[in-house]
Amino acid sequence: MPDRTRRDARLRRYWDDHAASYDSTMARTESRYLASSRPWLCRQSVGATLEVAVGTGRNFAFYPADVRLTGLEWSARMLEVARRRADELGRPVDLRHGDAHALPYPDATFDTVVCTYALCGIRDDAGAVAEMARVLKPGGLLLLVDHVGSSVWPVRVLQLLVDLFSIPLQGEHYRRRPLRHVRALGLDVERHERTSLGIIERVAARKPTV
Repeated sequence: MPDRTRRDARLRRYWDDHAASYDSTMARTESRYLASSRPWLCRQSVGATLEVAVGTGRNFAFYPADVRLTGLEWSARMLEVARRRADELGRPVDLRHGDAHALPYPDATFDTVVCTYALCGIRDDAGAVAEMARVLKPGGLLLLVDHVGSSVWPVRVLQLLVDLFSIPLQGEHYRRRPLRHVRALGLDVERHERTSLGIIERVAARKPTV
């Protein structure tokens, strides 16, 4: 088995094992640093919307009622939690098991694609962003939020030290910048904000129509 395949299998088991406790583990960090970005992103969604790496469905409550929502997740147990959350909210969601590196949809399928706090843990983040852009319709909106390399250098040093442990253990990167991939693909950045010492970055980008 190739090293990359073994690594992916190990990380998938990691998220499966943490699915039941994920929401409670995230609660404190979410309330202090992350929560405001979920509605900021999701409320901009329109039409047929894909959420990549949907996790336990923490975004479901923030989408407009008229959005036709599809969710993709590679951890089967996280997906089970997301299904329960969708049922509890009475929210129709087409939930599927899949990989962000190879989205199982034709080109130009969705009006909106959303990804929150997941590109930090996806092996090939540039490839995943390219896949998101591929399945967007021309004129469609890509909505991303993640923790990134801080705009404050002492914090970046601390993030470098954290990466030494988090990457091999969890596949978690603290210094990535998805915005660079968005711009490299030629998408038009309409909104861009950084919060919390520049650690949290929000991006809304439009796929060109030509």
